[in-house]
Amino acid sequence: MQDIVRQVLTIARGMWTYRWPGLLTAWVVALIGVVVVFRIPDQYEASARIYVDTQSILKPLMSGLTVQPNVEQQITMLSRTLISRPNVEKLVRMADLDLKANSKSDQEALVERLTKGIEIRNTGRDNLYSLAFRDSDREKAKRVIQSLVSIFVESSLGASRKDTDSAKTFLNEQIKQYEQKLEDAEARVKEFQLRNIDRQGADGRDAATQLADVSTKLRQAQLDLVEATNARDEAKKQLAAQHAPDTSDVLSRSLVQEASVNVATPELDSRIDAQKRNLDNLLQRFTDQHPDVIATRKLIKDLEDQKSKEVAQLRKAALAAPLPAGAQGVNSLADQELSKVLATSEVQVAALRARVAEYTAREARARESLKTAPEIEAEAAQLNRDYDITKKNYQDLVARRQSAVMSGELESASGVADFRLIDPPRVTPRPVAPNRMLLLPLALFVALLAGLGIAFAGSQLRPAFADAAELRAKTGLPLLGVVSLVLGDGERRQERRNTLRFLGATGGLFGLFIVGMMIMAVLAQRTI
Repeated sequence: MQDIVRQVLTIARGMWTYRWPGLLTAWVVALIGVVVVFRIPDQYEASARIYVDTQSILKPLMSGLTVQPNVEQQITMLSRTLISRPNVEKLVRMADLDLKANSKSDQEALVERLTKGIEIRNTGRDNLYSLAFRDSDREKAKRVIQSLVSIFVESSLGASRKDTDSAKTFLNEQIKQYEQKLEDAEARVKEFQLRNIDRQGADGRDAATQLADVSTKLRQAQLDLVEATNARDEAKKQLAAQHAPDTSDVLSRSLVQEASVNVATPELDSRIDAQKRNLDNLLQRFTDQHPDVIATRKLIKDLEDQKSKEVAQLRKAALAAPLPAGAQGVNSLADQELSKVLATSEVQVAALRARVAEYTAREARARESLKTAPEIEAEAAQLNRDYDITKKNYQDLVARRQSAVMSGELESASGVADFRLIDPPRVTPRPVAPNRMLLLPLALFVALLAGLGIAFAGSQLRPAFADAAELRAKTGLPLLGVVSLVLGDGERRQERRNTLRFLGATGGLFGLFIVGMMIMAVLAQRTI
């Protein structure tokens, strides 16, 4: 610690030797600083506040039909990109700032100064923006802010319309491309259908389903053929039995009795039909467990049982009754009826045989086509899949284009946002810069630093040893002795006068700055 103190004292003694050059430097720097501070032109600030209302009643009404842009994000991005070179050049022309810019370099300097001088401040809430610009000319600052407000409003509208037009152009180009793709896909599907038209079912079923359907119909036709053949054979037996002498009377009696029994019971039949219609109506409204449904079904069953009993009684009475008069000619009538039945059976058997043959051929073709069906079905699935994807994309693009058109019309009708000028452009009545009350002490501080720096530099460039210990430490040589300088009375008085002059000059420097600051404070109070 003692070494540090000794070193500081040594430096201070060396700087004291060069105190007058340092003081002179401080005075020169201080005078230059004062001149510079007072020559700085006064700066007036023009400002304006704009409120951006992003709430619109049409936004919730058109939700889902139009594209709702993020208006807050657009306004924030607009405020950040407003100070661009094209906008600043436009601002220069609007505010007539280029009248004195005769050369290209002057114009570039003007654009740079405006780019750095314009401020856009966001309050952080409620979409409130403040525009500010400082200039030595009050009117020029006001014109700049007025032009900037106009550019701010116009840029938002132009940007939204430009985005909408760009989106429409892009969507139209994509729709044209997908129209061509859709036409090509439709042509491929049509060509495939024409090429395989004989292998397609009426309802578009696959080959396996068609084979199963044909097989089912073939089995049903074969069963119908067996039944028709049996019926024909039975008709032949009855016709042969009709010509037998021992059975002709019995058969005639049976036919007559059966014909009499075939007369049904109309009253029961009508009641049963009415109850069945009522059941159908109930089943359309209720389930099977509903009491009305259960009661109606029970009533239908009772009526059918009653009808069965009455038919059995009528059949029994008809068998016990004697043959009516004129029944002897029934043999010829029975022959005619059996002949008609036999002819009908023959026709039906022939038709069923033709049906069985046709279904057999169809089944064979279906089994043959089943071998190539997987390849055809895979190709059809791929074509349909490509067509469906292209069609879906085309429909989505058309819907988005319509949404973009409606969004553009919505923006034209209501605007993206409502710009309200809260505070019109105004200029402060007194300068806002420079702050000379702060610059003057700063100039004094710089002057003192310059003076101390000159004194320190002089002490380092031409050092002097203040005591024997320092000389011994610096040179590393043995010190034999020290010769002291003894000052006389006149020299001591001269040294004191020099010290007083130095202190007076230093005090005068401080006093000059103090007086200047007091004068400036008084002038500022008078201006207020």
